[in-house]
Amino acid sequence: MERERINLNSIDAYNKLYGLQTLHPLVTVIDLKKAKKVVNHVSLSYGVYALFLKNGVNCSIRYGRRSYDYQEGTVVSFSPGQTIDFDMDEVELAPDVVGLMFHPDLIYGTPLADKIKSFSFFDYTEMESLHLSEEERKQFLFCLEQIKHEIEHPVDHHSAALLSATIQVLVEYLHRFYDRQFITRHKINSEISTAFQQQLKSYFNGEQDKYGLPSVAYFAEKANLSAGYFSDLIRRETGMSPKNMISIYLMNEAKHRLATGNMDISQIAYGLGFDYPAHFTRMFKRMTGESPTQYRLKISAN
Repeated sequence: MERERINLNSIDAYNKLYGLQTLHPLVTVIDLKKAKKVVNHVSLSYGVYALFLKNGVNCSIRYGRRSYDYQEGTVVSFSPGQTIDFDMDEVELAPDVVGLMFHPDLIYGTPLADKIKSFSFFDYTEMESLHLSEEERKQFLFCLEQIKHEIEHPVDHHSAALLSATIQVLVEYLHRFYDRQFITRHKINSEISTAFQQQLKSYFNGEQDKYGLPSVAYFAEKANLSAGYFSDLIRRETGMSPKNMISIYLMNEAKHRLATGNMDISQIAYGLGFDYPAHFTRMFKRMTGESPTQYRLKISAN
């Protein structure tokens, strides 16, 4: 399907898309029930941060190669640099969707600017959206009202700091709600974690020949999850990031090959998926405190 590509590099660009009023150039509280224009079958490229709560509209969102249903009672998040394809099953002039959109310029120089990258849910895919309870929905809407109230207040030298602080309260709540969702999905998440560890063990039976060094993105794709969501899931289930788990397993495999085979260091490096033996040597020494040659000599002497 041919879609119009739209760059959302400003708050006003989004509001004009739906025929909404812009009260502040860097932030807006969205209520699409007030929309005067229909938007459908478009590709949206975000240059802003956005959070949307859907209360009642059937649509699908395509992110990358996958399509997802945007279900009622869920929050989806977007960050600058993301592009999504948006399709409504039934065209509706004023869908029941509310949300928040803010430009990165709004938070520069504020505590939120330093912390925004820690809110990894902005980079989750729509399949990994947040499902709110009724109480959580009320809290979300309350925060939106507080932000809306500040936007409607005449701009003064307190405005940017207050808006940033209030937005941070909202995203902190969403962070808490995601933690709750990870806990309530422990059984499913545990199965994903177990599968990851099994796949990691079997990776060196041939996958490294095709994909090189094992990566978080590779295992996330296996689980049909985004790398960000997958990383947070594994960290909550195991207490360790998948990147660290991969590195530890890689070094254990390297130690095994150094101790039991006659291959030289370069052969072992290439066999593990490294493009350059020097890269393998640096990583091995960084993680073990000794070079592969020193480790092999030590094992041989024992």
